[in-house]
Amino acid sequence: MKKPFVAIANLASDITPCNMHLDKLTSSVEQGVREADCVPFKFGTITVSDGISMGTEGMKASLVSREVIADSIETVVFAEGMDALIVVGACDKNMPGAMMAIGRINRPSILVYGGTIKSGKWKNKKLNIVSAFEAYGLKIKGKISEEDYKGIIKNSIPGPGACGGMYTANTMSSAIETLGMSLPYSSSNPAESIEKKNETNSIGKAIKNLLKKNIKPKDIMTKKAFENAIAITITLGGSTNAVLHLIAMAKSVDITISLEDFQRFSDKIPFIANLKPSGDYLMEDLHKIGGTPLVMKYMLDNGFLHGNCMTVTGKTINENLKEIDCKIDNKILKPFSNPIKETGHIQILYGNLAPEGAVAKITGKEGEIFEGSAKVYENEFDAIKGIENEIKQGDVIVIRNSGPKGGPGMPEMLKPTSAVVGAGLIKDVALITDGRFSGGSHGFVVGHISPESFDGGPIAIVKNGDTIKIDSINNKIELKIDNLEFDKRIKNLKLPTNKYNKGVVKKYINTVSSASKGCVTD
Repeated sequence: MKKPFVAIANLASDITPCNMHLDKLTSSVEQGVREADCVPFKFGTITVSDGISMGTEGMKASLVSREVIADSIETVVFAEGMDALIVVGACDKNMPGAMMAIGRINRPSILVYGGTIKSGKWKNKKLNIVSAFEAYGLKIKGKISEEDYKGIIKNSIPGPGACGGMYTANTMSSAIETLGMSLPYSSSNPAESIEKKNETNSIGKAIKNLLKKNIKPKDIMTKKAFENAIAITITLGGSTNAVLHLIAMAKSVDITISLEDFQRFSDKIPFIANLKPSGDYLMEDLHKIGGTPLVMKYMLDNGFLHGNCMTVTGKTINENLKEIDCKIDNKILKPFSNPIKETGHIQILYGNLAPEGAVAKITGKEGEIFEGSAKVYENEFDAIKGIENEIKQGDVIVIRNSGPKGGPGMPEMLKPTSAVVGAGLIKDVALITDGRFSGGSHGFVVGHISPESFDGGPIAIVKNGDTIKIDSINNKIELKIDNLEFDKRIKNLKLPTNKYNKGVVKKYINTVSSASKGCVTD
């Protein structure tokens, strides 16, 4: 009874490859906690698979799960009076959900990332999860055979681990490591590697050290630490979901992160990582050349990180990275002097379509300005049919009623964006929505448009044929109609009603904030 009680939240699940191996990792963590002379207490919580729910009604519950995860972890640790917390998680909502709980509880804590997946292969071509979605677009346009379509799907996911590119899981794990809340290399050690096994074995000593020094999350998760997390998200070309998640995580420790913070760092930090979805390589490739610490050391040497921030090692970032040999390979990581894009890929847009802001993912490959004719869809399912049958060069696909309340749950638009890519229209059309995008989405895409259509946001008044201009250079998104017509449409707008009258989704709709404020429910 005199020993520290350490809660171990195990987010294992057979539902998704990201988490199917976490029982083994958690057992290793548990053993390490015992060996550190602490008392481990394991418990579980939910996880949902976007891979299953993507493109279905189930996607409406995806972002909702982040709140359920956060609430459930906080509930157990608070109720049982645990002295410390370790979370073993591995996908895009359970990690930020866990971090929100960690922040609220503010007891010595560490997040252990389950690790990235191995690449798949079909006919000597490297595959990942997005390969399966983009194959759908190729199929509907008759560009691949039925044999190749099935071959890609069956071979994209060869085992356990999170989606292999710089999608949301690897974005968030990299951000959390840079934030200081995971051990060095946690975000880039592959799921089935010996390095991941060694990492889990060492967690017990690390949590005991935090207890001994009384280092708590609020000592680590400072404003400067969140700036570091934003900085590496920009450097790596990370998912736009990081905007939602980092704002929510910061709120849990009473730190204010705004859309303007992301733009401020995007204006000054180049995008250098040649990683999928817009690039050529996977997280397993980054691991081979030095992993996330290599990226951090290169950023630190070039003045893009605050090195004096505390981490879960009990040391600062400067101290953790002191021995890293910083050599850039020029394939996976470009030098800051010759980057993929001289400014960041995350661009915050404002205008009469997004008075509270919108988040664009502009890597440079798709261009920086797009003006075209609106094709309006009331949901992603209609949009997918439209992409199959009527979308043409110069169109701006508008998907509304997809925000945090209107979706509800702000569903990801990976299936529509993948269909666009597969149909060969990535440079020819744009897509805007009050929903959000998967980390696997790429192309000329703008999401998180706020206010959302459900709340009477201007995206609700767009009509087919309207001209929309997206300007990522001047950070503008405009509906090109005159002011009198704009005001008339707003005045005559009829707001939809909520069709969910009970359960978790109703609770979410009643409490969730806008996307510009992180979609938090507290």
